[in-house]
Amino acid sequence: MSFPDKFLWGGAIAACQAEGAWNVDGRGWSVQDVSTFKPGVSNRDYKAHLHISKQGIMDAIQDTNDTMYPKRRGIDFYHRYEEDVQLFGEMGFQILRVSIAWTRLYPTGLEATPNPEGVAFYHSLFCKMREQNIQPLITLAHYDMPLTMALNWNGWSDRRMIDCFVRFCRTCFQEYGQYAKYWITFNEIDSCIRHPFTSAGIIPEECPNGDVRSACYQALHHQFVASALVTKLLHELVPGARMGCMLTKLTTYPHTCAPDDLLAAQDFELGNLAYSDIMAFGAYPKRMLRMLEKQSIKIQMGPQDGEILKEGTVDYISFSYYMSRTETTATDLEKTPGNTILGVKNPYLESSEWGWQIDPKGLRYSLIELYDRYQLPLFIVENGLGARDVMEADGAIHDPYRIDYLHQHIQQMAYAIDEGVELLGYTSWGPIDIVSSGTNEMSKRYGFIYVDQDDLGQGTGNRFKKDSFYWYQRVIRTNGREILTDK
Repeated sequence: MSFPDKFLWGGAIAACQAEGAWNVDGRGWSVQDVSTFKPGVSNRDYKAHLHISKQGIMDAIQDTNDTMYPKRRGIDFYHRYEEDVQLFGEMGFQILRVSIAWTRLYPTGLEATPNPEGVAFYHSLFCKMREQNIQPLITLAHYDMPLTMALNWNGWSDRRMIDCFVRFCRTCFQEYGQYAKYWITFNEIDSCIRHPFTSAGIIPEECPNGDVRSACYQALHHQFVASALVTKLLHELVPGARMGCMLTKLTTYPHTCAPDDLLAAQDFELGNLAYSDIMAFGAYPKRMLRMLEKQSIKIQMGPQDGEILKEGTVDYISFSYYMSRTETTATDLEKTPGNTILGVKNPYLESSEWGWQIDPKGLRYSLIELYDRYQLPLFIVENGLGARDVMEADGAIHDPYRIDYLHQHIQQMAYAIDEGVELLGYTSWGPIDIVSSGTNEMSKRYGFIYVDQDDLGQGTGNRFKKDSFYWYQRVIRTNGREILTDK
């Protein structure tokens, strides 16, 4: 077994979790700027963390502090990116997944021309990456749409969002196409159903008759159309560039071999894959259309939308993978959290402190499943372990649990490649500690680089290398041979 010679090793971050500088150089309000850290709320209670109300938004706008709004400060990547990119280069990164904050370029999303200071920042970032021989993998929408559009239009439930997004993407392609070959339209596009405000700017009170679910599917349709349009636009403006979709891979097993459990697992799995089906095949699966009909959800589609979807299919499938889950018809079994979703606990797997079940072989299963289904190149753009890291008195940070987690997952990637899967690369999630997406914590750390900052933003912000930094450095230097031998 071996990894391909051109396999891309790196890491992944998001602007809304790393950049900070939320009110600097003309940046506008994003939906993440009103996302709160709630001490005292269980870190496993995702619904409590993700809940949003119109009054909560207005209260947040009046509060210009960042203490309870961690994503406003991030880890100050905006001012410290040169230092961070230097560290990524020292590890040997060949690729770094980043997102472009829509509100840095278009503060409200409605401007006719982009903000020059925002445009200049990303030129500086990508030039610094080029100095380190790191190519960017650019996500265009990573949970940080302009707040103005959420308040005025109820986000992506309004079709006018499409034209605004296309204008933003056109600017990105024209300005940054020279740096990037790989792009992604929407981060974890399927997550709109799980957290509508974060993914699509949908405010429950603003949905007609309180029907949030219909608003979500309407928003998703608009995102599918927008993705197809900008995929075609990328091909026109940046010859040779490749656009991918991104799925939250929620690999699901039947909890038992009872046929009803098998059907429950299949129902969830096919529901999860429907999103990438639309973006890869260019049409809604009949099963999904039937589900919408049964639930009396009517999507308003434009007369050309079907053709747009067919003409704007993606070039590769990217996905996040952290854990697997199980489904059952039983109602009295223990459930455990995962990536903003619950599943019945699998007794054969261990769990992280946050309850996410650790399943390296599930990644191999997922790779084979996705490649067999789509026959398109795959890219693992998020995978990692959130844990509480402790700095020792001598400044060392020992994280053998992270090394073990990544070692096992990367090893399973090699097995999948050996079985014929075409895998472009691997960007571990959070190569540097950043604010957690769902719970807005700093204490849930993923990085190879420790950031001296706590949940309330206290600390020096200085960066320190963990043991995993040197381990991943060896993995990249040997193109994975470190994984295929003893640790």
